[in-house]
Amino acid sequence: MDDDDTAAATAVDSDALPATIWNWNDKPRMVVQQADEFKNDNFLKGCKWSPDGLCLMTCSNDSRIRLFNLPYQLHPSYTKEDSKNETTASLDCVLQMREPEGIYDYNWYPSMNSSCPETCCLICTSKDQPIHLWDAYNGSLRASYCAFNHLDEVISAYSLGFTPDANRVYAGYRGEIRIFDVARPGRASKHQNTKGVQRGIISCFGFPTDFRDLYAAGSYDRSIGLYSDSDGSHICSLLGHSGGVTHLLFSNDGNRLYSGGRKDNELLCWDIRQPGEVLFRTERAVETNQRIYFDLDRGGDWLVSGQQCGKVRVWKVGSDEDFKADQVALPYFEFDSHLSAVNGVSLHPYLPLLATASGQRVFKDFGDSDSENDGEFTSPDNSLKIWSIK
Repeated sequence: MDDDDTAAATAVDSDALPATIWNWNDKPRMVVQQADEFKNDNFLKGCKWSPDGLCLMTCSNDSRIRLFNLPYQLHPSYTKEDSKNETTASLDCVLQMREPEGIYDYNWYPSMNSSCPETCCLICTSKDQPIHLWDAYNGSLRASYCAFNHLDEVISAYSLGFTPDANRVYAGYRGEIRIFDVARPGRASKHQNTKGVQRGIISCFGFPTDFRDLYAAGSYDRSIGLYSDSDGSHICSLLGHSGGVTHLLFSNDGNRLYSGGRKDNELLCWDIRQPGEVLFRTERAVETNQRIYFDLDRGGDWLVSGQQCGKVRVWKVGSDEDFKADQVALPYFEFDSHLSAVNGVSLHPYLPLLATASGQRVFKDFGDSDSENDGEFTSPDNSLKIWSIK
């Protein structure tokens, strides 16, 4: 983030605001997009608003984390008087952090607030590298957290998750979870073997905001494990996905767990009060191994997901009474957003704004052409967009 821009835009206390009322009755209006940063084979791998809502983070195929400030024209303090002599909003990259190899996972520090520079950081993991904690103000490396195998070689974490209190980082490996103290960089960690219940790679984490001595871990073996944080004991397993689990998200009240997988056309909603029962299912188009993100608004009323077909799909999921056990929930709204897979969706924490990211690996058809370029990588749409929902 840029110090000057941060000073001009003060973070809003989202806890003091009512849950945002999203108007999905009309097609969202695209207010700004960025494609110049993501040309040729540099497809995106998702996007995430910062907890304070002033910054947007992306991950892309060139092994870079990029940060974009919220355009000041979209900030709630911006008035019509300010707009008299202003140009159209732009989405410009203000900071980049590059990893040596492909990035597997990345997350904001959960207590991040632009008015407190010490909280402005993010974490990511990449191939054959330690876990890195990056400074979101100047792009410097703050700390590294290292896991080693029996040959004393660095092993990569495939997934990351901060605890809600921001004191620990959970890292997923093959048949194992390691827990690092954020304040103690290095190789010291707590080990938790999952091979007895989840033999595959631990691919994602989910934490209820009130923590309640519970967290969820997804695996590429198609299972979701619920564990106790205090002693690491396995509580139960949730089974129902046809593909490896790639994303987990708790509702704010902690009573629901949403899950999605690769090569899996369903999002599942689990009732944590009755573990093992699917409250409802939703359908989306996910036909490859690509991680396709979904998001839930702060009030827990709207579930939004990207799709392989370039569309964004929205479901109204507020009340348990609206669903019968294991029923398929019909979409409330759907709109075309990109010409390629929408792998990232992120609802702004307090404004009616939706960020979407697109791109995927696509190869030309060899066909009957004699061109030497046949089979090279192409991508119809690598772009980052912000949509207004009101």
